[in-house]
Order: sequence, then structure tokens, then C-alpha cells
Amino acid sequence: MQAFNSHRWLVALGLAALLAGCFESNPSARALNGTGSPASPVGPSGSSNRSPSISGQPPTAVKAGETYDFQPSASDPDNDPLSFSIRNKPNWLAFDSSTGRLSGVPGDGDVGSYEEIVIAVSDGKASAELPVFLVDVTQVAMGSVTLSWTPPSENTDGSPLTNLAGYKIYFGKSQNSLDQVVTINSPGVTTYVIDNLSPSTYFFAMSSLNASGVESERSQTLSKTIA
Repeated sequence: MQAFNSHRWLVALGLAALLAGCFESNPSARALNGTGSPASPVGPSGSSNRSPSISGQPPTAVKAGETYDFQPSASDPDNDPLSFSIRNKPNWLAFDSSTGRLSGVPGDGDVGSYEEIVIAVSDGKASAELPVFLVDVTQVAMGSVTLSWTPPSENTDGSPLTNLAGYKIYFGKSQNSLDQVVTINSPGVTTYVIDNLSPSTYFFAMSSLNASGVESERSQTLSKTIA
């Protein structure tokens, strides 16, 4: 038996100064802090707040059946607790609001383009966003393998094989587990195409059958990688 190749295959932070006390009648008067310097914007805690930051390059394409996984990096200069949010999340993706991780496995029915996705981080007072991005889900290119063989002519005892009835093709992704079987009920067939194979390495072996249903030992195991 021989195996032949046959496959194609993305704040402005508005600061509002809360000024206490009264202004002098002098129109040039300014609100001063205790040191005589212009008053600084203050947050609810009485101290100024600085915005968090977020970075990362989300993957923009994934094949159906494969894993999509993106983890942004975020930090806050004030060490405030951070939370994440997302807009326009595809249904096949899961989002973790505590870490910002976006992950999932699209199926064949999810093939298409998912646009205007935005991941944001917030410290409860200010926020930052990644640039808007999209994710394209594409169909996996399926491959095929053509097997060919020479029909056996003898039984194991050397006597002529006169009642050949067909063949069995065993194949799978593990050499020790050829868990898929194709039965060919015609002794005259000497080639067979196995198609719709997703990218992986496959292993193949064959046996023959006589008219009584007796099955021979399997042939040597061959392999083929579908890329």
C-alpha cells in the first residue's frame, strides 16, 4: 500500500476642580491651596487620580475549531483595583472581567468577520481602551489522502486466494489507535480517497476479507501529515 499527497489546503480625563471658600472681589484672585500654589484636582478620596493603562495586540484571525486566546496587559499608577469590560464580544468568545482575558473556540457555524470589538480597563474613576479590533473566523482547509494497493493473491499458508471479497482501511491520529474504519466490499478496487481530513498527522493500515468474512492481518502502518 502506498500513500500519495493530495491536499490543498483598538480619555481624555476631564478634571473638575472643586474649589472651597469665597472668591475675592478682585477678578484676578485665584483659589490657592495651603502652600499658596494653585489647587490640584482631587478625587473622592481627597487625592488626585491617575488613569490606568492597557496594552496588547489581539489576534485578528482564527480558524474554526482552533483556540483563540488574548490576554491584555494593564496597570494603574495608583495601584487601584482594576476591572475590565468589552463591547461587541462575539458569542463564541468568553470574557473575564477580572483579568481582561478573551478566549474561545469558534465552530464551523461561527465562520465570518466580527468587527468593532473594544476592550477597556477601569480603576473605578478613569478608564482606558485598546484600539478597536476585529476577529476573522475562517474555515479550516480540509485535506485528503489517496491510498492504493495491490490485491493479495495468496493465503497465509501459500495456497491461492480464490475468494477475495474486499478490504478494510483503518486510520486515525494515533498509530496505536486506528479508530476509524472504511469497508470496501469489492475485490477489484485498488485505490481509495479519504477526504475531509482536518490538519493533523494520520496513520493508515489495511486488511483483506474473503467471502467467508475472514479478515487477514493488517498491512504495515503508513502515515501522512495534512498541513
